[in-house]
Amino acid sequence: MSDVPSSHRTKAIVIGAGIGGLTAAALLARRGYQVQVYDQAYLPGGCASTFRRRGFTFDVGATQVAGLEPGGIHHQIFQALDLPLPQASFCDPACAVYLPGESTPISVWRDPQRWHQERTRQFPGSESFWTVLAQIFQANWKFQCRDPVIPPRTLWDWRQLIGAVRLDTLPTLPYLFSTVGDLLKAHGLEGDRRLKTFLDLQLKLYSQVGADQTALLYAATALGISQAPFGLYHLKGSMQELANSLVTALKRDRGELRMRHRVEKIMGARGSAQAIQVRNLRTGTVWCESADCIVANVTVQDFVNLTEDPAPPLYQARVDRLPAPSGAFVIYLGVKDTALPTHCPPHLQFLYDYDGPIGENNSLFVSVSRPGDGRAPQGHATIIASSFTDPQRWFEAANPIQDHPAQDPLVQDPLVQDHYAQMKQAYTQSALQRLGQFFNLGSETIVHQEAATPLTFAKFTGRHRGIVGGIGQRRFTFGPFGVSTRTPFQNLWLVGDSTHPGEGTAGVSYSAWTAIRQIEQAYGAA
Repeated sequence: MSDVPSSHRTKAIVIGAGIGGLTAAALLARRGYQVQVYDQAYLPGGCASTFRRRGFTFDVGATQVAGLEPGGIHHQIFQALDLPLPQASFCDPACAVYLPGESTPISVWRDPQRWHQERTRQFPGSESFWTVLAQIFQANWKFQCRDPVIPPRTLWDWRQLIGAVRLDTLPTLPYLFSTVGDLLKAHGLEGDRRLKTFLDLQLKLYSQVGADQTALLYAATALGISQAPFGLYHLKGSMQELANSLVTALKRDRGELRMRHRVEKIMGARGSAQAIQVRNLRTGTVWCESADCIVANVTVQDFVNLTEDPAPPLYQARVDRLPAPSGAFVIYLGVKDTALPTHCPPHLQFLYDYDGPIGENNSLFVSVSRPGDGRAPQGHATIIASSFTDPQRWFEAANPIQDHPAQDPLVQDPLVQDHYAQMKQAYTQSALQRLGQFFNLGSETIVHQEAATPLTFAKFTGRHRGIVGGIGQRRFTFGPFGVSTRTPFQNLWLVGDSTHPGEGTAGVSYSAWTAIRQIEQAYGAA
């Protein structure tokens, strides 16, 4: 860390203390920048934070981590920050997927040979499809390890991108515009309902869309990262440990974290961001804070509403054309461990019928705590189950006359409250009924339960309509066609799940890594 007095150091402001924002802030502070982080929430971590109830610790949204292995993005960042990695264990299987009417799951094993045997048994005749996916993943990984800047916006960005291209990455080029559905068709597998449904479920979880829409280059990595030498990890303690470690590094290097502070405006003139307008949510005090550079860890939908100067028409039009993002309905259960079946996997996916879109109580993604992982008292466990849902339905239910997402959506009108409460209760009962087909749930095993809707996420994370998972990894929103960390405004960067390479703690951390490299190139030594 630099010993230059703070008055002479380059000042950086970070908006949002999600994992992307904290990663950017900690890296900037380590490089000697004077860093201030502002977030409206009570705890850092964003959608990867936690809350406690009656001795249980619940992960708010994210429940698993990728990129802790050597060469992984979290491993690189923690090395750069001179921090020990959080304690974690592998998720094995990474997920157990139950298709409609089936009592035996499709288990996504970490051991490549075991996973090969599983998919051969589950999806006979599909091995050529999986072989191509593996080849694309291997090429993708080699390419990504060379730190390309995607999508490129300046000559320096282009140099980083071109410098990462080698002969071993060229095999991915024929698939640049392909979807997973295209690859299924090429191998004569588009009619394999079980395989297609399995892929739809897994990809909906990782990219917000199914096989027919997910970019093949993204899917190859999302589906391949579960196998050794990589893997998905379960953190000891909670997901909050990741945020806590980054906060430790930030404060060690003289950075400031200010929770319960909402950034209401990014100010500037002539296409240059120069300051922010901040409100202290405890006192109501409002003031302006200037900076040399600003990093916004927000959704791209929120970003265009934050800037004092309107975004350029083409940029705004592109944001307006983005497909409607998803929200989540989540039920949090603290249970006695007698509610769990023997050898319960840490992560499960259930699809309850083949008809209709995935989500809206047709499917559930479930995360279960492990004994001794710090999430539940002895003899107990946590169960977190989520389904995709349309945020618009919830906001209309909560406020059918006027829709002001920036305000507290739990309006005071008793009729409105009743409508919203009834909808929330219906979703809760449906989820409990579904979960009861696998878990032993009842008054004798459930110690605590509560639910969250898109309104809950909007209130506590500040995200536009409480959306989750970014903009989706379609062909024309992924990679070179995605949203850049560079924005149309000088001195202003965007990080998080709206930017490449997308959602998840590893994805948002990589976007922060890219932004910091761009800032260093622009400003030099702090």
